[in-house]
Amino acid sequence: MVWVDEVIDKLKVLARPHQLEGMARYGMNTDRRLGVSIPYLRKLAKELGKDHELALGLWRTGLAEAKIVAAMIDEPEKVTEEQMEEWVRDIDSWDVCDQVCMNLFEKTPFTLKKIHEWAQRDEEFVRRTAFSLIACIAWHDKKADDEQFVGLFEVIRNGALDERNFVKKAVNWALRNIGKRNLRLNRAALDLAREIRKIDSRSARWIASDAIRELESEKVQQRLKH
Repeated sequence: MVWVDEVIDKLKVLARPHQLEGMARYGMNTDRRLGVSIPYLRKLAKELGKDHELALGLWRTGLAEAKIVAAMIDEPEKVTEEQMEEWVRDIDSWDVCDQVCMNLFEKTPFTLKKIHEWAQRDEEFVRRTAFSLIACIAWHDKKADDEQFVGLFEVIRNGALDERNFVKKAVNWALRNIGKRNLRLNRAALDLAREIRKIDSRSARWIASDAIRELESEKVQQRLKH
């Protein structure tokens, strides 16, 4: 059995405090962070293996790197809605949010329910988590049908009004990832983006214009046609 303190000691050995300044420039919260990059965290998580109880203990330490490792080693089938609610309230940095979404939350059976719930919440990182989850399932869930994503368009349209940086970037990410799944969703996402661009909101205009630029690009169009 691996103990939480042992993992924290390993993280401290990997710590690179000089990297914190650069992380802060990228908008990461460095208040409770050691300065360990993602490749090292992935390697450590692989060494630890899946362990739900260890994941819960690591999360409670509050260290950003420990939270990310927790998401990497947790067992999705053991995750409850209560745990997801506890964890989402603790998220205070965009990178922790996205790592938790792609490594754990998107693999639970509660994903769509939480997207709809969290998109209605006021807290910045709770709301970001909703849109990061949309982006992640659009990226990774190859079995999801198109209608599932079309059903999230209203959530995206409403989210586009949020002027907060970490939310609007996640809304944009979600829209772009849906539009890169296939040609049908590309056209639908572009139609949605053009609607959003007409909204009298600086955030909405940025989200839409950036998404249109990528989704109409030759690179994306060529990939979807092959």
